[in-house]
Amino acid sequence: MSDSVEIEVDGRTVAISNPGKIYFSKRGETKLDLVNYYLAVAEPIMNTIRDRPVLLERYPDGAGGKSWFQKRVPKSVPSWLQTTEVSTPNGTVSDALVAADMAHLLWAVNLGCLGFHVWPTHADAPAAGTAPPVYDAAGELLPPTGVTDELRIDLDPSPGISFDDLRAAAQRTRELCGELGIDVRIKTSGSRGLHLYALLEPRWDGYQVRAAAVALARELERRHPDTITAQWWKEERGSRVFVDYNQNAPHKTVFGAWCVRPKVGAQVSTPISWDALPEVTNDELTIATVPARVAEFGDPWSDRTPQDLTPLLELSDKDLAAGLQDAPWPPQYPKMPNEPSRVQPSRARKDAD
Repeated sequence: MSDSVEIEVDGRTVAISNPGKIYFSKRGETKLDLVNYYLAVAEPIMNTIRDRPVLLERYPDGAGGKSWFQKRVPKSVPSWLQTTEVSTPNGTVSDALVAADMAHLLWAVNLGCLGFHVWPTHADAPAAGTAPPVYDAAGELLPPTGVTDELRIDLDPSPGISFDDLRAAAQRTRELCGELGIDVRIKTSGSRGLHLYALLEPRWDGYQVRAAAVALARELERRHPDTITAQWWKEERGSRVFVDYNQNAPHKTVFGAWCVRPKVGAQVSTPISWDALPEVTNDELTIATVPARVAEFGDPWSDRTPQDLTPLLELSDKDLAAGLQDAPWPPQYPKMPNEPSRVQPSRARKDAD
């Protein structure tokens, strides 16, 4: 194969260098195979990722090789490439790639990007009109997030949890959201878990969406204490499915729908219908199988409509009024008001003794 090929897409010409380089060793799929996969799912991936900032996970030697997260686009880029300023939890800003169209995604693939980690905001997201300013425990104003229009529910398997256990937790999460009038859709993670998403009305910021996710996780634990947990510390989870509410922490990215994992089997984080959940597994959905699935069944997320988050925010207010503290935040975030100690519970008990 030649040293490069040119792909015409979205009115742009994107050069793909070393198209025959093996990226996924299990079946010998190449960089060009990855390009062709993304072209095959162009419509559904653009329906979920278009105009959102993305963090690039680069594997220039393919899955299993050296890698790094690229928070900033390189200095030398095509004149048409769109970027936007994003913030980290501590307020540091950088220019991130915007998934404006397929040309932008293929440009990143040519750099060895095997995973797109997607912001829950759009590049031009306005300020959330109902959101008050947010301060950390030291009284410092935290960077605003703008409108956050996706609730992302990450069902994470603890040791001893099977995929059937995850399926059951996903159905229970769907049932609760249905009671609250919130339509959630499901995708495989491409790894070990399952993700549920709700498209949101453009009314809330990232702090409010995280509060809603905490309330959802806690209510699921109350209803199903033996099988589902909202406990942040691993030592407190037991053999239960963990609802990782902090995937909704402001300025947090999540691995994108239809995106290919940096695994030798080229697994895809794939949206599926609820009817398909009993049969599918993460490992069978790959760049070799997903395009045919889309051609046969279409995009199960194509009819998503924006949902009202109010019922979950009311549940959050009820929990706080009952005396519950905020749930723990990830360590890279500033200490937040009403947040419990970030000391591991067993260590805190040991220190107390």
